[in-house]
Amino acid sequence: LNRRRGQIEGMDSKGMSQVIKAKVPLSEMFGYVTQLRTLTSGRATSTMEFSHYSETPANIAADVIAKAKGKTEKV
Repeated sequence: LNRRRGQIEGMDSKGMSQVIKAKVPLSEMFGYVTQLRTLTSGRATSTMEFSHYSETPANIAADVIAKAKGKTEKV
């Protein structure tokens, strides 16, 4: 989750399982469930729910803006 700009908020044991609660930007979650299930041989599950909006870091905002400008210029 650290590679996906996630902030871990807590870990709990639930029976034989570990429950990890974290906040991660939605844009970083694409492909996460597939990777998680691959790493755990299909044993892990995942749920997501909206938490809040927050400002995008400047370096990521610059990339998004550059990509958007590139798409509009090609049209």
